[in-house]
Amino acid sequence: MKKITKAVFPVGGMGTRFLPATKSIPKELLPIIDKPLIQYAVEEAIEAGIETLIFITSASKHAISDHFDPMPDLRAKFLRQNKQDLVNKLDTLPIEVKRVFVPQGQPLGLGHAVLQAEPMVEEDEMFAVILADDFIQADKNPLRRLIEVAQTNGRATISVESVEPDRISSYGVIAPDEWQGDFVGVNDIVEKPDAASAPSRFGVIGRYVLPQSVFSILAQTQMDHNQEIQLTDALKELIKVNGLQAVKLTGERFDCGSQEGFVLANLHVAMQDEKLNLQIRSYLSNC
Repeated sequence: MKKITKAVFPVGGMGTRFLPATKSIPKELLPIIDKPLIQYAVEEAIEAGIETLIFITSASKHAISDHFDPMPDLRAKFLRQNKQDLVNKLDTLPIEVKRVFVPQGQPLGLGHAVLQAEPMVEEDEMFAVILADDFIQADKNPLRRLIEVAQTNGRATISVESVEPDRISSYGVIAPDEWQGDFVGVNDIVEKPDAASAPSRFGVIGRYVLPQSVFSILAQTQMDHNQEIQLTDALKELIKVNGLQAVKLTGERFDCGSQEGFVLANLHVAMQDEKLNLQIRSYLSNC
């Protein structure tokens, strides 16, 4: 089996929940303290062995490309000023890592975004999909674990986490087989069920490793009532074709597509910094 070296980042969304900030700033560039969401996602991918980053983008998202540019003039200025800490912050991407930007055209759903990567993925090659909105802090790289499991049998592998009943209707929820440690075969996926009818408490989150064959499935997937092509529908078909498996996330995830998740992610990271921790505690004690 070929090594998994490509990751797709769907970044063409409009970020309407963060307007007016996202009128000019892609939501993926919103910072967790001083580092954008997309950089966290890219670092996770590179650490997991990814060598080619495929950004599915829109015409208004050129700032993402700018973020990963090396900026040699500014680097030279900081070096002259002996500001190595600032030089290090400019190194957002190793020079050997390839970047590809593919316009989505219209925002027609996650499945449609993933489909745009088809020309970059070879036959019989598996690839990763990472949603930068899902900000994850974990001891073990979550994508690396997905890749490890996927490479054992070549099956599509998705990340899931246990979801509280009052939030289950916001997720695609798996019907699992018997768990084998942290992974399990998937018998079905139900999109946004109510808590009473959900087949489990395990919701799908924004990390996937998929086979190249998913593209032909996506190309035939019908749009839903919102006129979008859903990746979940293709995953349901993959279950029939070659099977699907899931890995349970170990770590903390924050849905930074929501204001609540974004604020909590910033607070979570800030509390890991000694100085910020003290300042936050002092502020809260006076509230």
